Amino acid sequence: MYYVIYGKVIKGDGYGKKIGYPTINITRTFFSKLKRKPNFGIYTGRVFLMRKVYKAGIIIGPKDKKGLPKLEAHLIGFEGSAQGRKAIFEVGEFIRKYKKFSNEKELIKQIEKDLKKC
Repeated sequence: MYYVIYGKVIKGDGYGKKIGYPTINITRTFFSKLKRKPNFGIYTGRVFLMRKVYKAGIIIGPKDKKGLPKLEAHLIGFEGSAQGRKAIFEVGEFIRKYKKFSNEKELIKQIEKDLKKC
C-alpha cells in the first residue's frame, strides 16, 4: 500500500543525528485520519521539503504516551534544519518490521542495509 502523509517538521529526540543518520520528524495527528493504517516498520520513500525531493528511509514506529506513532525520515543528501517547515512523505515499499536493537552498532549496520534499498 502507498501512503502520502504531510505535516509540520517538529523537534525529535536527536538520536538519529547522534549516530550519524539524522532524521526529520513530522506531526503525527494524521494517523487517526487514515482509513487503512500502515504497519509499524521501515519503508522506502520520498520526502518533499523546501521545494526539493529527497529519497528517504521512512520510519513508522510504536505509539508514544499520547497514542500517536513515531513518524520520521532520513533524507538522503539533506543537510540543515527543517524545523517548522511543511513536509510531505510518500511512503513506498515496506522494507522490514520495526524493532529495537540491543546496541548502536547493530542498529547502524541495519540502517546502512535499509538505506541501500532506498
